[in-house]
Amino acid sequence: MIDLRFLRENPDVVRASQRARGEDPALVDALLAADVARRAAVANADGLRAEHKALGKKVGKASPEERPALLAQGQEYSAKVKEAEAAENAADAVLDAAQRALSNVVQEGAPAGGEDDYLVLDHIGTPREFDFQPKDHLELGESLGIIDMERGAKVSGARFYFLTGYGALLQLGLLQLAAQKATANGFTMMIPPVLVRPEIMAGTGFLGQHSAEIYHLEEDDLYLVGTSEVPLAGYHSGEILDLAEGAKRYAGWSSCFRREAGSYGKDTRGIIRVHQFDKVEMFVYTRPEDADAEHLRLLAWEQEMLAAVEVPYRVIDVAAGDLGSSAARKFDCEAWVPTQQTYRELTSTSNCTTFQARRLNVRYRDENNKPQTAATLNGTLATTRWIVAILENHQQADGSVRVPAALVPFVGTEVLKPIR
Repeated sequence: MIDLRFLRENPDVVRASQRARGEDPALVDALLAADVARRAAVANADGLRAEHKALGKKVGKASPEERPALLAQGQEYSAKVKEAEAAENAADAVLDAAQRALSNVVQEGAPAGGEDDYLVLDHIGTPREFDFQPKDHLELGESLGIIDMERGAKVSGARFYFLTGYGALLQLGLLQLAAQKATANGFTMMIPPVLVRPEIMAGTGFLGQHSAEIYHLEEDDLYLVGTSEVPLAGYHSGEILDLAEGAKRYAGWSSCFRREAGSYGKDTRGIIRVHQFDKVEMFVYTRPEDADAEHLRLLAWEQEMLAAVEVPYRVIDVAAGDLGSSAARKFDCEAWVPTQQTYRELTSTSNCTTFQARRLNVRYRDENNKPQTAATLNGTLATTRWIVAILENHQQADGSVRVPAALVPFVGTEVLKPIR
């Protein structure tokens, strides 16, 4: 949720944010009205409770003759208080719904527009010029015996796959390298649950515009996570953190599940857009004033990992209309995919400011020992999709693929060779 005090003081900023996202600015006015109505309902209920309490004191001091009338008046006040509290609860519910309908306030400097309106911040590495016809990652994966889409579909349906032999070792190596880098940079490694309660999924903002992407187990009322950001965000829900020594940093290693609703016919070949994949995700709790600097640190750690796998990539500042509802700013790193002649997302890091923590009631104590809402951030450190960029960029004329030096100790070979 956005900060109501910020909303009251800066309604035009929030309206501009809604317009930049391509969302309805009228939701701002609905929330302002709900805020006014809720404060009026609270004031009315508080006033009636105070009068009822004062009347109770009068009853205790009243003479026998005065007492019956005062008791009758007390019963009337009791009914009024009950009615006012019901109105207060109803106003609370309306305010909560109106507040949850608004996305996070887009950070100043983020480009406006939609998916194609990103700003390119940097290019790292040069796309390779091949002196042979390069194969795509699936053709390579099948000839190397490391990706099996056919049996994945037989067992589980479309957009499922098996990683076999060196393919499995390649993914495990990527994730292990990410885990090592995270640990070396002060992250606590976590293997979180991949099923979460509705309030945790809602708290991270994924049950709004992204709800169609999520698998829901109706009988158990649990959700399969699409990223370990979700359980890591819920890890400290309802807690007051000690951030006196700096940010709390976690790295979650988990399988992730996405329905890919609305993407039919899009990226159906290979393992670019699938229903299940593995990922190491960074997640940080910090003070709001430190969030921007932490965001740049997360981006730098992602870039260290991309350097280790030796693929050319670019960094983009994602446009407001392409941000998730929780993110105020997002930077993506996109690797060059030779056979597509384009860049494809490998990492994403988002500054969610206080939006998620306010929903999940995660706080810290300031220098005056007063509880304040924390800020949260997240960022990808490695995922299954990286295999696409590794195979295509490191392929050789004989159909083999060079394993990046950083991954050789995990994979156990310097070159993946065709099996047929």
